[in-house]
Amino acid sequence: MWFKNLRLFSLIQPFDLSLEELESQLADHTFIPCANYEKSRIGWVSPLGNSALVDEEDGVAPMLTRTVGDYIMLCAQKQDRLLPASVVREATEEKVAELEVRQARKVYRKEKREIQDNVFASLLPRAFTRSARTFAYISRTEKLLVVDAASAPKAEEFLNLLRDTLGSFPVALPDSKRAPSDVMTRWLKEGKATDRFDIHDDCELFNPLDGSNVIRCKGQDLVSDEIQVHLEAGKQAKQLGVLWNNLISCGITEDLSIKRLRFEEMKEESANFEEESAAQKFDQEFALMTLELGSFFKSLFSAFGGLEDPRNKELPDNRSKKEH
Repeated sequence: MWFKNLRLFSLIQPFDLSLEELESQLADHTFIPCANYEKSRIGWVSPLGNSALVDEEDGVAPMLTRTVGDYIMLCAQKQDRLLPASVVREATEEKVAELEVRQARKVYRKEKREIQDNVFASLLPRAFTRSARTFAYISRTEKLLVVDAASAPKAEEFLNLLRDTLGSFPVALPDSKRAPSDVMTRWLKEGKATDRFDIHDDCELFNPLDGSNVIRCKGQDLVSDEIQVHLEAGKQAKQLGVLWNNLISCGITEDLSIKRLRFEEMKEESANFEEESAAQKFDQEFALMTLELGSFFKSLFSAFGGLEDPRNKELPDNRSKKEH
């Protein structure tokens, strides 16, 4: 259950909902597979996955949260019906051609759209389904929601489900007092980082005057003359690979999201734990991960001058109007 990418959201106010209240509200939005005519469904499942099925077999509903200290783990599952647009388009064209021959007339755009909608509805129940889970945890102490998601839309989807479940969940994107791009550019120019960070061997540079002018470097000496030439020409760091405290390697981006997160030494340490069950193993890894990430976040925010008051940057509620 080690996170691989991080999307961070600052809590506008302390999360003071009790675990009993949280479980009750999550239970009203548990995951249900797609019905025949639904394109997708999303809901809550136990973070323990298949190991939670044992409790179900014993007649006990599995917990939809997993808690270690002030950290609360949640897991959302989404199921999509896979119906490629090319399949719908081909079937629609066949229907249109058949109708034009049979009735000896031209089928125009409006009628084609109606035929396409009917074709989509007829094919959807037969489409394969694909499920994916998204993990996240709420940190009461650090006032953060930490989502294991590589993309902003996936993190937003998780956030919208949480808002649907709780009624509201006011958050803001973390806004540092120093622009991350400026700080990371300075690190590259000086050939060293601060706050227990070390520069790794990959980065992404961009031209502030032309966002499409991007250079990606991987497996390269970032203190070389070649990189310095780009920096002197005005390019800035959009993403930078770092090693923190010799424990965590990752890529820091200009919006403070974290890519390619790795806990290599900690994973080896957790492999030596003597656990009795999958649940104990999950809890041990959860505790170890959040302990190190808590220290990592302190260094991260400190390196960029601390965070602005999140109440000034609250995100709008973009929840979908469709029912889950």
